[in-house]
Amino acid sequence: MIKDLQDKVVLITGASTGIGASAAVAFGRNRAKVAVHYNTSTDSANKVVKEIVDAGGDGIALQGDVTDPEVCRSLVRDTVSHYGQLDVLINNAGGLIRREKVEDITEELFSQVIDLNSRSALIATGSAVTQMKKQGRGGAIINVTSIAARHGGAGGSVLYAASKGFISTMTRGFAKELAGEGIRVNAVSPGVIVTPFHERYSSPELLESFRVTIPMGRLGESNECAGAFLYLASEDLSGYVTGQLLEVNGGQYMP
Repeated sequence: MIKDLQDKVVLITGASTGIGASAAVAFGRNRAKVAVHYNTSTDSANKVVKEIVDAGGDGIALQGDVTDPEVCRSLVRDTVSHYGQLDVLINNAGGLIRREKVEDITEELFSQVIDLNSRSALIATGSAVTQMKKQGRGGAIINVTSIAARHGGAGGSVLYAASKGFISTMTRGFAKELAGEGIRVNAVSPGVIVTPFHERYSSPELLESFRVTIPMGRLGESNECAGAFLYLASEDLSGYVTGQLLEVNGGQYMP
């Protein structure tokens, strides 16, 4: 049990499956209050909320498409309306949309990827920071970038990698801007994690090509990312940590 996470209010975007869901349940085990955002996976989101409650925390499900900036703002408002505060924002929602070679990338695809992965995190962060400043006791913003932002992606995923590069740079810049307010901004950078993301976008052959480059010799599981979020959310554990990208990749990339 991480004592200072008890009763903290945590909003996680894209938390119905995969890494977001594992993080949400982990916060529940530490008695946090978790707003579980989802877009279309209603049943999965409700299941995550139940797991949070069963683990000893409190949870609510919030629906919306984060490519709509107003939804990003309303998620913060609805969390505060329900719980009375916001202590931690985790910008986890994102996706690849589809793999395309450079000559096949359209302006429409560019907008879709940037809106989902980059703009949504920027807008949600702005709303969360406004609330945290109002509360006057700091807070934590945790973004989710990717190992792809380090090496440029593979197999038609350059747009996705670039959008995550924006997240990495945003993390460092806002960490400096907000340090004086007591708001720490960090990021978790997963490697190849077995989630619905890769089930949708990566063939078994592509996943195997990734696996052989990982020193630990295997792909990661979503629950293996959860501890990174707990660490970065806890003032007791990481109160002097800001502007950092915490790599969770089995040794595939070592900065």
